[in-house]
Amino acid sequence: MRKLIIDLVERTVATYAVAFLGLLLADKFDLTSIGSLKAAAVAALPAALTVLKGAVATRIGDPDSAALLGRGSRE
Repeated sequence: MRKLIIDLVERTVATYAVAFLGLLLADKFDLTSIGSLKAAAVAALPAALTVLKGAVATRIGDPDSAALLGRGSRE
């Protein structure tokens, strides 16, 4: 279970960071604008979907991983 939590946290943080940086770059990287706050809020949506996907993946793939890979495909 601990491996799953670490895996899911890593994926969620990475997804949030990529989405946030992508939105900041699209907004010309102005950290003092309201657009930055909107980007931070909007970037939370893909991160939340990553958590949902990870929860579903434990039912489909390896129960100790947030990956959708099958149980035997990691050998």
